[in-house]
Amino acid sequence: MSTLSAILQTAQARALAANLPYAGALTPTEAYYLSQHAPSARIVDVRSHAEQDLVGVVESAVAVEWQHFPGWQANPYFLAQLKAAVDTEALVMFMCRSGGRSNNAAIAAQAAGYSAAYNILEGFEGDKNAAGQRGCKNGWKVAGLPWQHK
Repeated sequence: MSTLSAILQTAQARALAANLPYAGALTPTEAYYLSQHAPSARIVDVRSHAEQDLVGVVESAVAVEWQHFPGWQANPYFLAQLKAAVDTEALVMFMCRSGGRSNNAAIAAQAAGYSAAYNILEGFEGDKNAAGQRGCKNGWKVAGLPWQHK
């Protein structure tokens, strides 16, 4: 079995075990591997533009806000913007700050015809530590994966 197949099977098993309505749930390291080796794989960063500006971005990611800052209103054009940026046949991996909004985006994408919608667990900054801080417990940045300031 190839590494790609193994990662996808593991992600699908996580989704099944958690009763998630989309294709799978990936660790940041798995998502990065897929972004580098699966031809149709795309990372979609659903954080607000303000978050991306202040905290950093994955250079190859497509930015489609799930909610707008300030106020955190839902982006009513999310699916239209997603469809304009990413083919419905693509393996699409959603990322936010810690995995919550990207979970919702993966649910919406799956319902809109993206059969290979995945959530990136832990997100860009990860879960809060005991002191309530992000960026030091888990997530894309803590995993040492490539990112940059916008």
